[in-house]
Amino acid sequence: MAAAKQVAVSAKSSSKSDFAGKTVDPDDIALALAKAICDGDIVNFRLVFASFSPARRDSSQSFDMPKYSYLLPDDEMERDATFQKILTWVKHPDAMRQIQCELDANRPAQLPSDLLLPLADQAVRRGKYSSAAQAYESLRVRARVQDEFLTQADAALDAGDLVRGARGYIIAAGLAYDYAAFPEPLPAVPDYQTRALMLHGVYPERPEDCPGVRSTKLFLSMALSYLMDSALAARLDNRSDDVRLAFFVELVRQRDPAWDAYAKRYREATEVAHGFGARLERHMAESVGLAEEIEEQSGEDPRRIPAILLGRTADPGAWWQYLKEIAYEHPAGALFLARQTVGDCEILVPRFVAESEPARALGLTGMKDEG
Repeated sequence: MAAAKQVAVSAKSSSKSDFAGKTVDPDDIALALAKAICDGDIVNFRLVFASFSPARRDSSQSFDMPKYSYLLPDDEMERDATFQKILTWVKHPDAMRQIQCELDANRPAQLPSDLLLPLADQAVRRGKYSSAAQAYESLRVRARVQDEFLTQADAALDAGDLVRGARGYIIAAGLAYDYAAFPEPLPAVPDYQTRALMLHGVYPERPEDCPGVRSTKLFLSMALSYLMDSALAARLDNRSDDVRLAFFVELVRQRDPAWDAYAKRYREATEVAHGFGARLERHMAESVGLAEEIEEQSGEDPRRIPAILLGRTADPGAWWQYLKEIAYEHPAGALFLARQTVGDCEILVPRFVAESEPARALGLTGMKDEG
């Protein structure tokens, strides 16, 4: 037993001595941190300080290993002016001294605040709001920064600058935090798939039960809460309907650069749905096999409609599958849909009123809003 213990202790000492002779190039550490900051990547930034990090002298890992090549910048990034500026900050003697001190300490590292702040700012510029939120939260300034973005966004809206106003609200929403998350507080990432299911959880019994059929005022209140949250949407309550509508349109387009492609499919799906027109209304929820009957008589299958909306089929094609996929790719798309029973199947269909200002402004009706 004593001999076995001696062998184990000897092996452990030998393992430690193997890493004791390891050298880490400070330039590699600086490059890895500068890249993480330039990318606005809090995950890679934390990894450099992790216990198994290739930046640590007592770690068996190395920057030379192919699996860590993503931590280092490529030639193109190294030539980038922004990266060079950040690298200069990281290589400052005081910064490198603090970095090395944290890497050598036998405890969880304390991330350098002087580097976390530019990482957070860079994450905002790149639209990586969850990463920015975590960095700002580590610095205990997240709520203050969020309020500042909202203040600037409101000022932009006062000045008639919808682009800056919408961007400010998008950033503020992205910096929200969920302090009830388990096992620790985390960024409050918007789950549009769940929100869309809640929006359409109850089958519409009346036309006004469909989101896209509501009056412009009611629609905007609901839509802004859906796209952001109720607290942020409430900040816009005192603005005119025209301003809120223009803000909503700008918000949708900034959040979804591919909206025009969706709008084109939506108009196509609307035309197909109109093809069934009166027949769908007359036979709503009637005999089993109505979908097949319509297909046989008109040459069209109503189950094509959600596939047109999504741009592909979803197997086996339940309405909620299409809804979740559409909400993930085009969050605002869920606001102009409704559940529709056609015989023995339930599908998603386009649904809005002809005079809908939001639908027209977003190009869903084929007529752009004048002015």
